[in-house]
Amino acid sequence: MKNFVLPRGWRTLCLGSILAVSLAAPGVALAAGDVVFAVGQAFETLDPYNTNSTGTQSAGRAYYEGLYGFNQDLVLVPLLAESHEVSSDGLVYTFKLRQGVKFHDGTDFNADAVKVNFDRASNRDNRLARYNQFNRIAKTEVVDPTTVKVTLTEPFSPFINAIGHPSAMMISPAALQKFGKDIGFNPVGTGPFQFVEWKQTDYLKVKKFDGYWRKGYPKVDTLTFRPVPDANTRTAMVQTGEAHFGFPVPFERAQQLKDEGKVDVIDAPSISVRYVSMNVLQKPFDDVRVRHAINYAVNKEAFGKVVYAGHAQLMDGVVPKGVDFAHVSGPWPYNPAKARELLKEAGYPNGFETSLWSAYNDSTSAKSVQFLQQQLAQVGIKASLEILEPGQRVQRVSQAPDPKQAGVRMLYATWSASTGEADWALRPLLASEAWPPQLNNTAYYKNDVVDANIAKALRVTKREEKAEIYKIVQEQIWKDAPWVFLNTANNVYLRNKKLSGVYVMPDNGLSYADIEMK
Repeated sequence: MKNFVLPRGWRTLCLGSILAVSLAAPGVALAAGDVVFAVGQAFETLDPYNTNSTGTQSAGRAYYEGLYGFNQDLVLVPLLAESHEVSSDGLVYTFKLRQGVKFHDGTDFNADAVKVNFDRASNRDNRLARYNQFNRIAKTEVVDPTTVKVTLTEPFSPFINAIGHPSAMMISPAALQKFGKDIGFNPVGTGPFQFVEWKQTDYLKVKKFDGYWRKGYPKVDTLTFRPVPDANTRTAMVQTGEAHFGFPVPFERAQQLKDEGKVDVIDAPSISVRYVSMNVLQKPFDDVRVRHAINYAVNKEAFGKVVYAGHAQLMDGVVPKGVDFAHVSGPWPYNPAKARELLKEAGYPNGFETSLWSAYNDSTSAKSVQFLQQQLAQVGIKASLEILEPGQRVQRVSQAPDPKQAGVRMLYATWSASTGEADWALRPLLASEAWPPQLNNTAYYKNDVVDANIAKALRVTKREEKAEIYKIVQEQIWKDAPWVFLNTANNVYLRNKKLSGVYVMPDNGLSYADIEMK
């Protein structure tokens, strides 16, 4: 296709060669009790505090745990904390910790460990990707070995949700001291599995932790995560038994695979939104008429059918259904005539040229941007495509140092609010404090009403008042349209019939604390 740039190696890669490479990969032979996951993306780092990748963080659930977490329905559950209390002013959280827990290196989990981790996460000088999630921590104090007190700079109503996020994991203090910045290659947690080896483009391997606090778990010996960008290859690996779990898989093949009955096909709801951010600091995207035109230009229903074979729901609001405080504002209708009219009003009667990047190099994302390119062309917008590899995304998007010089124009991306609350669906993506490299506002969007109300909602504890604030925020963003609002795709995945206790959560993360092979 013209103007279509694939990452290195993709153009010559075929199903047979992928399978041959995977079978020959050193150190990943299928052992008894080894469960192989074929996943869509390579991992960027194994430091949960320094990545915005849901896939990377979900792998971390194998070897890390936080004070709280979420079950398969995104309901908050206690893990390393047994309970907590909040002061009447909403500033002080006191946690009672689980006793008898060890890190994989033999270090005790206790209040000191919590303090070390929260001190690290809340220190701006460490320049961690998740800093804005912890920047309201003023201090963390050890009361006794099983009690820790966290004081905030201001009330932050979603704090427990924030520390239930898969980034807020407890890392061994001894390992942090030993490895320093290289902790991203040497994870040491309290989870059911402990780290063995990571070959960044090939596999991540973990093994059963015999000292795990939850007696009788885990019930398998090892897990091997294999990044496989091509969705058809992931499917073939599960069908042949080379992998036991594949996600995501080609949506168009879901019904066929279900009819064949050789593997379990699960189609589950998701809170993972698909959108295209538009850099509003750059022409022509600084004109709201252009942004509205692009929303009118894309047939979202056709997008869901062509790319996701109908396994998707139209975005009818900025925050997806399933996330607390979501508000319905739309959806945007398909109206190419209106799109051309608005482009003409904005001074682009013949359209314009731009670039459209995909933040991911899996085959479904490639198919998505190809569809979007064709839709834009129908209203005169010529978009050159580029599929970014993980390292390119980090360098050119996530770590772009100067907003005015950022190369991104249109970026196809996904996001899951893994705290289950509207704050994390809005603040990291649409608050002005979240411009890269701080967080993921790749539209470089700024609206004073939005900023003020996002901040206000964090200080409000009354549910009705908070809901009204978030309604104002979402309606303003919908009107300003810094994104092309696409859809929320279902989680469709394959599982070996002998495998149980593992599933994809609504935020696209994986959960395998109860994993078992019959």
